Amino acid sequence: MFQTIEKLILCWKLKNPWTNVYGLARSIIAFSSMVTLILNRPELLFKPSSASIKFPICETGFSAFCFAQNNYFYLNIIRWIFIFLLILVVSGWRPRFTGVLHWYVTYSMQASMVVIDGGEQAASVIAFLLIPITLTDNRKWHWDASENHFSPGIYSKIIAYISFFFIRLQVAIIYFHSTIAKLKNKEWIDGTAVYYYSREKTVGFNSFFDYITHSIIASPLVVIPTWGTLLVQIVIFCSLFAPKKYWRTIFIIAISMHEIFALMLGLISFSMIMTGVLILYLIPIDSVFCKLLAKNKTKKTKKLEEAVS
Repeated sequence: MFQTIEKLILCWKLKNPWTNVYGLARSIIAFSSMVTLILNRPELLFKPSSASIKFPICETGFSAFCFAQNNYFYLNIIRWIFIFLLILVVSGWRPRFTGVLHWYVTYSMQASMVVIDGGEQAASVIAFLLIPITLTDNRKWHWDASENHFSPGIYSKIIAYISFFFIRLQVAIIYFHSTIAKLKNKEWIDGTAVYYYSREKTVGFNSFFDYITHSIIASPLVVIPTWGTLLVQIVIFCSLFAPKKYWRTIFIIAISMHEIFALMLGLISFSMIMTGVLILYLIPIDSVFCKLLAKNKTKKTKKLEEAVS
């Protein structure tokens, strides 16, 4: 067991976890939150509810929006401050400084906004799990895939890789829980759930998509998209244990599913956040999104990687 751990640590030492892979994921997640704040006035995001006439509800937690409770003017000021902070995150500037700020913004949104979906919750959790990685990342921009300009210690790399493991574990749990929760409803089991979702007033199909899909949705073929969603989600969960050679294929399938959600159900911010989450989950963290940079490895490093693999 100790030999296995030693090989794993040696492998981590030879690789660079601070690439533009996790940088792109951060930017996509932050961009979704930024667009949500830009396109929605405080009057839409913070409303009295059946639970309380106060907005936002601040009986628990430490959301920044609670400093402006029941005051749309100050809520709007905080909203624009958060938009500015998210612009910094999207730009990739100084992840060591913006990592904690990114989490606090997503936490405040998730804790205070009335009109949210599961995307804000996922963004808050993932941004929190990214904090150890951002704190050990001393690059000026998270788009820089080169390790030559700084020399991170082995302990920093261990912290980063362990954090990535818990991120992947958390994402797998999200999809597993989503699948199990659906199986508690008879509509998902009998294959008719998509029919009812397509006609739901808030997230249902618009007239165009209803017209082009009606012949399928209103027929026994509705079981295909219904059970297909369950199948894709369980495959995403199982990819936690799958060899890396299958990750890209599963990534394409997973992204396609979420883009269909965005297009037909209007879950745009949710799908954007989950795209960033899936990048962290299904794209090897030591890879880069540029083939020229990916080839920037010495022969000696390649031989060492083969020796410990």
